[in-house]
Amino acid sequence: MALSCTDMDRKMDEHFHFEATDDVDGVLKTLSADVEHDIVGWPTGPTKGRGAARGFYEALFTDLADGKVECTKRLYGDDFLVDESVWSGRAVGRPFGLEGGNRPLQFRLLHVIEFAGDGDIKRENVWIDLASILQQLSPQQPGP
Repeated sequence: MALSCTDMDRKMDEHFHFEATDDVDGVLKTLSADVEHDIVGWPTGPTKGRGAARGFYEALFTDLADGKVECTKRLYGDDFLVDESVWSGRAVGRPFGLEGGNRPLQFRLLHVIEFAGDGDIKRENVWIDLASILQQLSPQQPGP
C-alpha cells in the first residue's frame, strides 16, 4: 500500500527535527536499516546502511549549528517525495571543507526521498547548492 502525502510529510518533518537538534541517533531511526544514503559531492560517495550514514551526520553536526530547514515546495509520487528547502544556520566548523568561522550560512537543498513500506526512508539523495556555500564561506580577497 502506498504511503499518503501526510505520512511522507510526517517522516520528513521528524527527520528534519532530529537534524535541527543534532540528534544523530534520532536521524538514523528515520532511515531503514539498509538505507542508500547519497549526499551528492560528499567524499565517501553513496553509502549503504545506517552505520555508514552515521559518519556524515556526525560531521554535519560538528560543522553546522542552529540549523533550520524551511520547506519551499514538495512534490509527491508513489512512496517518494522531492523536497525543495532552504537551510539556514551557522558554519561553526569546516562545512564542505571550508572554514566556517561561526559565520551565518544559508543555502538551498533538494532531497529526493524514497520510502520503504513501513514508512522509513530507504533512499536519501541530497543535492546541495555548493556554489552558494562557496560564495558565503570563501576567504575574502583583499581589495585593490
